[in-house]
Amino acid sequence: MSGVVLVTGSSRGIGAATARLAAQRGWRVCVNYRQDRAGALAVVDGIAAAGGEAVAIQADVSTTAGVQALFRAVDRDLGRLAGLVNNAGVLEGRARVDEIEEGRLRRVFLSNVIGSFLCAKEAVLRMSTAHGGLGGSIVNVSSVAARLGSPGEYVDYAASKGAIDTLTTGLAREVAAEGIRVNAVRPGLIKTSIHASGGDPGRVQRLQDGLPMRRGGHPEEVAEAIVWLLSEAASYMTGSFLDVAGGR
Repeated sequence: MSGVVLVTGSSRGIGAATARLAAQRGWRVCVNYRQDRAGALAVVDGIAAAGGEAVAIQADVSTTAGVQALFRAVDRDLGRLAGLVNNAGVLEGRARVDEIEEGRLRRVFLSNVIGSFLCAKEAVLRMSTAHGGLGGSIVNVSSVAARLGSPGEYVDYAASKGAIDTLTTGLAREVAAEGIRVNAVRPGLIKTSIHASGGDPGRVQRLQDGLPMRRGGHPEEVAEAIVWLLSEAASYMTGSFLDVAGGR
């Protein structure tokens, strides 16, 4: 399958790598961003220079208004949606559960969970054969934290990714007969700037020797799994999880 794919939070890291690879594989790509316009435009320019097609669209996917505006812009600028990658998410500083405040919980769950639900809803409304669509593929970006819990660091983030796992399983079964496949990837220690946003820029280097593969991963390695799940090569997979975590 190819066509139009929306990658949320794709101005950097795993999202940017996914947008670039999807374009290389023939997808027309929406590069969504919330704040980093320069980063998103750099991704679009790189795709165009390589002969691909992409547009950058600003939207806050944690709100209904932002998500609806984003999907309308995709409809207008790129055409019929065939794929969604729910990648946008946030990570806050290291903290134990007994140190976490309500405001932090609201920020993490709004972005990581509610945003993914809202985007999935709009994608289903466009892709489901029950709504006149032609089918499609949704890939949710979870984390190995969903099964490890991230004790002493980010239990709230881990819990939000646990919710993404449940969304993946439930939605996959809900829309399988309507032409939509829903799968997830669970990255491990990947060399992206999200660790710096969580106040621990050296986290991958600090922990990588404890992994079976003794190294951190690269965003491009995660992108390969995501774009494969989007494609017809994964046509009999739904409700499935791919851990891209170096054996963690």
